[in-house]
Amino acid sequence: MDRFAHQLADLLLEIEAELRRLALWESVPPPPEALQSLVPFCHDTLRLEQWLQWVLLPKMKRVVEQGVDCPSSSEIMPLAEYRFAQLPQPTARLLRLIEQFDTQINREGLGG
Repeated sequence: MDRFAHQLADLLLEIEAELRRLALWESVPPPPEALQSLVPFCHDTLRLEQWLQWVLLPKMKRVVEQGVDCPSSSEIMPLAEYRFAQLPQPTARLLRLIEQFDTQINREGLGG
């Protein structure tokens, strides 16, 4: 596993841990049809924190574990800032982690 994959794996674990710490982690998955939305971030069927848990994190874990192609760009932060401002939990750390994720993916997408 290369340096990028190690950093990405660590960041994914931190995002998961922060979602759990904030009680935004769910034990029951959404219905399968909610995960099949064609709208970016499944915004019409899931809350952003659900999308992170049930779509992004599993997809990115496959990228790390199986070496499949990584997305070439990421722009989660604008939606995260909007969505998480509506929550009662202190989400500043989660936002920093998402910003780091966007930065890391975008940097790698530019050729590292």
